[in-house]
Amino acid sequence: MSNQFQFVEDIIKAGLPDAHVMVEDMTGTRDHLAITVVSDAFEGKMLFQQHQLLMTLLKDELKTRIHAVKLETFTKAKYAQAKG
Repeated sequence: MSNQFQFVEDIIKAGLPDAHVMVEDMTGTRDHLAITVVSDAFEGKMLFQQHQLLMTLLKDELKTRIHAVKLETFTKAKYAQAKG
C-alpha cells in the first residue's frame, strides 16, 4: 500500500487492531478507493454489518478526503479460502 493511504489503514486499525488493510486508488484521483480488510472482528456479522462498521470508522474522512469507497471484507479464514 502506498504511504499516501496510510491514514486509511491507521483509522481502520484503530478500530480493528487485528486488521490487514489493502487500499487501491481506483481512479488516480486519490479519493475513490478500493479497500480490502481482513479481520476476525467480522466473524458472525452479515456483509452489510461488516461494511457498516468500516463506514462508521471512515465517516469523517468520507466528509473530506474520500469521495467513494469499494469495500471487500473477509475474516482471516475466509480470506485464506478465497485467495488460497
